[in-house]
Amino acid sequence: RLRRLIGFASFALLAVSIGILSKLYVKLSPMMSSFSTDEETLTAFVPEDDFSKEVDEFIRNHPLAVSLRETPAFTESRPHLKIPGELRVRTLTAGTLAGPEKIVAPPLVFCEDGGKSLVSIFYLGPRLCGHPGIVHGGLLATLLDEAMGRCCFPALPNQVGVTANLSLDYRRPAMAGNYAVLRAETVKVEGRKAWVEGRIETLPEDGKEPVVLVEAKALFIEPKNAMAMAPLYNLTN
Repeated sequence: RLRRLIGFASFALLAVSIGILSKLYVKLSPMMSSFSTDEETLTAFVPEDDFSKEVDEFIRNHPLAVSLRETPAFTESRPHLKIPGELRVRTLTAGTLAGPEKIVAPPLVFCEDGGKSLVSIFYLGPRLCGHPGIVHGGLLATLLDEAMGRCCFPALPNQVGVTANLSLDYRRPAMAGNYAVLRAETVKVEGRKAWVEGRIETLPEDGKEPVVLVEAKALFIEPKNAMAMAPLYNLTN
């Protein structure tokens, strides 16, 4: 009887989950055509002020970006700008935390084919602090979680997953008002599971070695009902 009860509960939970996802998909369907392609995102950012324009130009023309742009295995995009504006304002990193004195310009992201690795370049402004002048550690964790997931999703069967575990080691304070680089690498994939390692470091300048600010390891798992989620998530990855 207990087994039957557990089985019924599991089936009911699955049915509810699929129902919720189906309703969400139907609700968002009219917006599907407004999701931008990778190429379109590269020209979609409109700086709000002169400093935002300066940051955008610096990131796009930095030697690291130029080098990755010339590497055939990497695809360049600004994933935050794939999301339609009416949805973007409701998201954390692409909406709430984006703008002047925060994440000034949408991160410029380079993804290696097959979900192997990812490099993201961005600027963190003074309104993202915990301690005065120091970027909040929770924000760094959020950026790593998001980027490490984006890194490995293409390696999963339905290209979508959720965070099962995320561990971090903070190495140096991340000072606000500076550029940074996030690097992620998928180190292992087994079925619906992907293990990823990542770090945020300073953007190298004038031949100096970058300084590692925080390192992370994470496990992402593709949900069993991922097939129902894939159409939506594949548009924003």
